[in-house]
Amino acid sequence: MAISKFNYNSFNVTPVAGKALSFNSDGDGFSTASSSSMVLIKTLTASADSTISFVDGASSVVLDSTYPVYLFKFINIHLSVEKEFRFNLSADTGSNYNVTKTSTNFRSYHFENDSAAAVAYEGAYDLAQGTGVQTFSQLIGTDNDSSGCGELYLFNPSSTTFVKHYISKFTHYYTSAAPGNIVNYVSGYGNTTSAVDAVQFSSNTGNIASGTIKLYGIKDS
Repeated sequence: MAISKFNYNSFNVTPVAGKALSFNSDGDGFSTASSSSMVLIKTLTASADSTISFVDGASSVVLDSTYPVYLFKFINIHLSVEKEFRFNLSADTGSNYNVTKTSTNFRSYHFENDSAAAVAYEGAYDLAQGTGVQTFSQLIGTDNDSSGCGELYLFNPSSTTFVKHYISKFTHYYTSAAPGNIVNYVSGYGNTTSAVDAVQFSSNTGNIASGTIKLYGIKDS
């Protein structure tokens, strides 16, 4: 008779709760355990929104000392106008998005017609002690099939000792006039020792017509 084998460490029995079943020395030999070090906190879906904000303590959002690292994932961000996708940080629970930032930005690109391809530093999109928005894409096309996808890591935002580092990677369809792929890499820090407790996403013109943004917390162990 064939023997069915399961993963020794765990197997999922309550996926909705995000729990797993693991082995221990109890009488029944089982206990519940966390199924992943990455925990989904909040999903927001855009629908012609001028801004999308994740604010600690609002609408079940957690953005505090619970996790040392937070990860935003962007899925098929589609803008109403061919403009840039961007974000800003708040240290006062979303009353103002104006944390001072210093950053650097570079991109690689390749057009559909193979007319151009390069890797280049993008000084126009970096910040030097600026309080304005941080751009992390270039012009996203507005054709029906155009969108952008990527991720943004925010490290230890609740620290009252260190600056707040972030790293993003964003790939997208570049303009209807010159279709092709661009990927932007941005890193920087919010130059504040106050806790950062809100993040806001926007386009510099028009709105976020559609798309999904997911916020995850990443455990330290």
